[in-house]
Amino acid sequence: MKIADLLNKLKWDEKYDFSKVRIYYISRGMVDDTDFITGNDIKSLGKLFIETERGYIPYHRIIKIEYEGKKIYER
Repeated sequence: MKIADLLNKLKWDEKYDFSKVRIYYISRGMVDDTDFITGNDIKSLGKLFIETERGYIPYHRIIKIEYEGKKIYER
């Protein structure tokens, strides 16, 4: 399953609470090159990227997704 499809499922499927999603990604501006956001930080899910208040995160930079603290995706 593609990352965009997984995130859309977590956002729109009533079985899930999107605020419990944590997305880890490569962030070139951070000391250890990784950062994370939660479902609450996401403004929209585009075709190629996630839009947040801080900017855009391309899907290819996502390295791990957790739901309720459990890993559900890792590259």
